[in-house]
Amino acid sequence: MAGKRKKQTRIEPSLAGKRRSSGSDIRASSADRVAGGNKPSATRKRSTAKKKTPSARRKSRSGAARRGLPAFIKRTLYWCFVLGIWLCIGVAGLVAYYGAKMPSATTWSVPDRPPNVKILSTDGKSMANRGATGGEALTLSRMSPYIPQAVVAIEDRRFYWHFGIDPIGLARAMVKNVMAGRMVQGGSTLTQQLAKNLFLSPERTLERKVQEVLLAVWLEHQFTKDQILEMYLNRVYFGSGSYGVEAASRRYFKKPARDVNLAQAALLAGLLKAPSRLSPARNPKAAEARGQIVLQAMRDEGYVTDREITTAMTRPPTRAKSYWSGAENFGADLVMDQIEELIGGKVTRDLIVDTTIDFQLQQMAEQAIRGAIDRNGGKLNVSQGALVSIDGTGAIRALVGGYDYTVSQFDRATKAKRQPGSAFKPFVYAAALEQGRTPLSVRNDAPIRIGKWTPANYDQKYRGPVTLSDALTKSLNTIAAQLVMEAGPKNVIKTARRLGIESKMQANASIALGTSEVTLTELTAAYAPFMNGGLKATPHIIKRVRTTDGKILYENTYDNPPRVLKPQIVAMMNGMLARVVTEGTGRRAQLNSQPAAGKTGTSQAFRDALFVGYTSHLTTGVWFGNDDGKPTKKVTGGALPALAWKEFMDKAHDGRASNRLPGQYALPANPQTVAVPVRRPVENVTQQQPAQTRTNNEARILVPAAGVSNDQTGSTRRPIPPSPVAVQPVSPVATSNGPVPRANVGSERGQSEPTTLLDIILGNKD
Repeated sequence: MAGKRKKQTRIEPSLAGKRRSSGSDIRASSADRVAGGNKPSATRKRSTAKKKTPSARRKSRSGAARRGLPAFIKRTLYWCFVLGIWLCIGVAGLVAYYGAKMPSATTWSVPDRPPNVKILSTDGKSMANRGATGGEALTLSRMSPYIPQAVVAIEDRRFYWHFGIDPIGLARAMVKNVMAGRMVQGGSTLTQQLAKNLFLSPERTLERKVQEVLLAVWLEHQFTKDQILEMYLNRVYFGSGSYGVEAASRRYFKKPARDVNLAQAALLAGLLKAPSRLSPARNPKAAEARGQIVLQAMRDEGYVTDREITTAMTRPPTRAKSYWSGAENFGADLVMDQIEELIGGKVTRDLIVDTTIDFQLQQMAEQAIRGAIDRNGGKLNVSQGALVSIDGTGAIRALVGGYDYTVSQFDRATKAKRQPGSAFKPFVYAAALEQGRTPLSVRNDAPIRIGKWTPANYDQKYRGPVTLSDALTKSLNTIAAQLVMEAGPKNVIKTARRLGIESKMQANASIALGTSEVTLTELTAAYAPFMNGGLKATPHIIKRVRTTDGKILYENTYDNPPRVLKPQIVAMMNGMLARVVTEGTGRRAQLNSQPAAGKTGTSQAFRDALFVGYTSHLTTGVWFGNDDGKPTKKVTGGALPALAWKEFMDKAHDGRASNRLPGQYALPANPQTVAVPVRRPVENVTQQQPAQTRTNNEARILVPAAGVSNDQTGSTRRPIPPSPVAVQPVSPVATSNGPVPRANVGSERGQSEPTTLLDIILGNKD
């Protein structure tokens, strides 16, 4: 058969045969591999590529750079994100660690502010604040609006926007500190500062900072912004011992916080950066410069205008003394000494104390003491003075405890005990009058000896027979010594204690001349029964203690004082003590428009000089001397103290009605005395001859000895311990002319005086 089909044969696939050149081979060659490629293929690729010019090569590189920049940014952002995550984890770990060391947040509470005691005068004026803060707490509505504005503007301008932490402010502070190379700005918010002040110590550690942040966030959650700002302003330290705006404004400006002006508010806000260094009491120029920076910040925040700033900057710079000043602080200290006893425990909350101090009288008293020392202190060697003035109930109306409270806070009116000298004699005379004597009773002014003590008069002269009124007017020491022995030292002490002397007194003859030490306040209060008709006048300065919400914790009860002197005794004492002022040792104390009475006093060697006197309105005591006990240059009670007393009392009585002293005893202008004959003891007597012409009025008294110093004598005799010397009755010696009748010295009612041993010795009794 033609074209017979050729028989086909099957070809089996085989991998071992020779590589075919056709495309039927599905195996990948080296040129097909991503990481492969053989040299012939690479060579062919290079040979087929066109040769590039320099311009083309530059374009190629710039294109590659453009393609690589986003990759770099992506890688940077990626690693920043990773680091941020790890940083957050680290911060969270620190917060968790230090937070775990703190008490549970459910137990957190704002600690109570240290209690403040606000002390007011009789007219409601604030005299002082006492307590750890030095001022009461105020709401924002009770302080000048400039104060919170100034503080927010300079300390935390985003205060009302952040949540306790200000990331923007913190970042800004970090940048400024890095650029300055030192710490120039802090990043803490007001809330953080409050948290630190309330709960934490001032140490700078990572733990404290973490805890500060946690507490700040908690405060923001618990309180409103205004409450946080209010707590901050009432607790933050403003320097010079002042915590809170009220204390600071009174400390630096002598005014409450509600009356602070723009310039003063800026100065206060400026203090927060460095309270001690910028205090106007220490560096007024730096304080003013910082205040101007605060004003600029307030303008930037829109709180004030340029015109207001210009007005504020024209005000004179603030000048403040280094510490609290003003004599009213002596009274404030006395209040704090007594308040816990009166309320029955410690002060645990804010209190208001209404005192008996009359602020106008207080200022007059301070001027009188300071003026007297400024004018005469140098030439008379007097460095200190004190004054206390009380009314008939014992209420202290003015109290000055020293020349300058800023220099010395020791209260010489209530705490210092000194010899009153002859200012003690009224108690001796009062005790004698109570035993039947009268102002017209006659005694011999002559040299006497009591044991080993020989009291002498200030001028070393003796006047013979004198009335008790004359003796007190001229402050004769011999007569006072005789009266002590007649009345008995113990009876004199009882009388003095009944009238108000509380200090320990020695029952000896020398008490007549005021050798037992007392305070000026108790001495002055003991004179008050003479001016109020014989009633006890317990000195007191606290009238009422109440809480800020009006609850009364204490109110004094001196409305019904006991009677301590009979009216007739008061009348006789007023008659005698009035003569001391009108014609005796206290003549320089005569007032312009008021009847007055009083007594001078000078201690041994002129160390202390006093005058205590009274009108129908006030009883006032004045003292001058030195803290170290050095003698003055012969300053007596009738000199500098009497003059200062007059200056104060004239001002204090300006506009007051002129009233007579109660029950004034009418004394004759020139009372006649009868000479008393000489009646000498017949044994144990050795006469002394005085330097001047001798009189026939001398006697020696054998009584228990006493150790004393003489008042107004110039004597430097040291105190002699008492020695028991028996008192022997002595018969009088009749004169050649026979018995001489005694003078008629009966009392106002015609009663005869009781006979005493001293009367027999001196010849006053038959």
